[in-house]
Amino acid sequence: MSVPTIVAERVLSAAKAAQDKLAEHVLALEVGERLGIADVFLILSGGSERQVEAIAEAVEDALREEHNELPLRREGRGSGHWVLLDYGDFVVHVQHPEDRSFYALDRLWSSSPRLELPGIEQSEAPAELPETENGAQPA
Repeated sequence: MSVPTIVAERVLSAAKAAQDKLAEHVLALEVGERLGIADVFLILSGGSERQVEAIAEAVEDALREEHNELPLRREGRGSGHWVLLDYGDFVVHVQHPEDRSFYALDRLWSSSPRLELPGIEQSEAPAELPETENGAQPA
């Protein structure tokens, strides 16, 4: 199953907006064959609660301005840990690194093919949070 071009274009717009706000570990996965309710998951991280919120706002603004599209549903707004933007045929997951590590969407959907996003470097998030100098994980 191939992702429709219009969906891929919208996901690319979202990824570019996120990247402009310094999102990390951007990953677009084709989940349609396994999930059935969406074609793509766009998963990315923001390094702080404030950055998670800024990335989510930038994605919403870009999709509204470029494609005249609003999310069907928003979850997690104001928490700064995990904001989910549901656009029907694709879902954007903006996660704080701790939440991304804990919920491990990258691992859960690892058998799904990546959607190519021209100009966007894609990478999975680290499996665990990096340790600090004294060997402890950040709080």
